[in-house]
Amino acid sequence: MTILVITGTGTEVGKTVTTAAVAACALAAGRSVAVLKAAQTGVGPDEPGDAAEVARLAGAVTTAELARFPEPLAPGTAARRAGMPPVRPRDVAEAAAKLAAEHDLVLVEGAGGLLVRFDPEGGTLADAAELLKAPVLVVASAGLGTLNTTELTARELRSRRLDLAGIVIGSWPGSPDLASRCNVADLPEVAGAPLLGALPAGAASLAPADFRTAASGWLAPRLEGTWDAEAFGGREAP
Repeated sequence: MTILVITGTGTEVGKTVTTAAVAACALAAGRSVAVLKAAQTGVGPDEPGDAAEVARLAGAVTTAELARFPEPLAPGTAARRAGMPPVRPRDVAEAAAKLAAEHDLVLVEGAGGLLVRFDPEGGTLADAAELLKAPVLVVASAGLGTLNTTELTARELRSRRLDLAGIVIGSWPGSPDLASRCNVADLPEVAGAPLLGALPAGAASLAPADFRTAASGWLAPRLEGTWDAEAFGGREAP
């Protein structure tokens, strides 16, 4: 796996912190890592974006950002309102391919969900993944409502014949409710793909050294971690 596309089932599901955890585990395994943020929105010119946050938490990764738009909107809308050129799927694919020539692993982080529009033609992260023929990791929320958005995302990936690498729960609560506990079993069933990890809520607030040490315990061996899905799965209430 040279290029991995990381998308969410929506906004604020833990996509960036999951990207950082995947990067940290790959670095610990001795791999060189690049992180490509397809389009950054809602961040000023001198403010750190998602790629910088990944580097802060994970360590020595190469970071790249294709475009930055000031308003916190879908990239296509934000580009239009700012009067700036949009990011197109081919731009994302070409940038990722260049990084892959010099790194063992390239993590391509999207903006929001899989079908958020990047340009006036309706180009999306899914289109970029098709051009790259890259697997897609889906970051989902833990609680009520996540099954619907996760299944819709998985169905779209399957309709495009894209490889759904697995699901990661981006923020696992300290005191999970019944829906969250049941979703541990139900998420992989509705997605038709394995659950590959669960990050604790507040993981991004850890000191970077602590984050890097703990990251392997949040992700499954396929993502260079030690997380055990079977052991984690005994959380559903009787």
